[in-house]
Amino acid sequence: MALSLLAAPALNSCVTAKRYDDLSARQKADANGKAEAERQYRNATAELQKATDELAQLRLAQKRLVTDSAATGVAYRKTRSLYNELSSGYDKLLKNSDRELANKSSDYDKVAKDLARREAELGQLDATLQKSKAENDRLAADLKTREARLTELTQALADKDQAVNDLKARVSKALLSFNSSDLQVKLKDGKVYVSLSEQLLFKSGSTKVDPKGQEALKKLATVLQEQKDVNVVVEGHTDNVPVLRGTAGLSDNWDLSALRATEIARLLAASGVTPARITASGRGEYVPVAANDTPSNKALNRRTEIILTPKLDELFQILGTNSSATK
Repeated sequence: MALSLLAAPALNSCVTAKRYDDLSARQKADANGKAEAERQYRNATAELQKATDELAQLRLAQKRLVTDSAATGVAYRKTRSLYNELSSGYDKLLKNSDRELANKSSDYDKVAKDLARREAELGQLDATLQKSKAENDRLAADLKTREARLTELTQALADKDQAVNDLKARVSKALLSFNSSDLQVKLKDGKVYVSLSEQLLFKSGSTKVDPKGQEALKKLATVLQEQKDVNVVVEGHTDNVPVLRGTAGLSDNWDLSALRATEIARLLAASGVTPARITASGRGEYVPVAANDTPSNKALNRRTEIILTPKLDELFQILGTNSSATK
């Protein structure tokens, strides 16, 4: 700088003004360049310091990261070990769970099959119960019907018994004037039996009814005309004494009993009893009421029985209905 100042007069004297100006401008440019260089230096120094500080910060951060990384590694290894333990435990638990699940599934299948079997049995029991209920209802209805039929039959039997009793009373009253040794009226097996001795009706070996016997038959016919629902069976009976050989129209006691029964049937019909209600039969000596060992017993066996039976159409109808219901 001092050299420049000392040289200035000389330069002023020996150089031109233009040269001076150039030097001045160059000097000024150099000064500006220096100032700019110093400024840049300062900036660079500041930048360097900043970079140095940042580097220190980075190194500190690195150191922290290294420390943290070590800690993280330890934690990671611990976590990994714990994970492995948990994974192993989970695998064991899963295996046990699968085994338990298989066992439970087997148990469930057994329970399900047993439940299905029980439900099927319950269904069968329910069907049986419904069938039994229907059968019980049917039996109850059938029992009710039978009870009604029984009541009806009981009433019909009572009515029949009452009719038989009334018939016996009327016949007994109509024949009251005849000797009890010659004529008897009695009840037997729900029927009225009018038993007439041979002495009242016939002479020995004869098939023609005597007048006194005809009178008895007419009185009986009068009652039977009023009792139109009564069937009449005439049975002829004899003792065991054979008929006399050569007796006209008679071969044996069967013939004698049958002809006597037929004769009485004709007289009843002639007295007003509808023939369709009368049945004649000869029983001969085969249905005795006493042993044929004495004359008195033989006289008892020589008889005609007129059996009066109320028609049982109503009873047969009831019984027939019951039989059909039973089937």
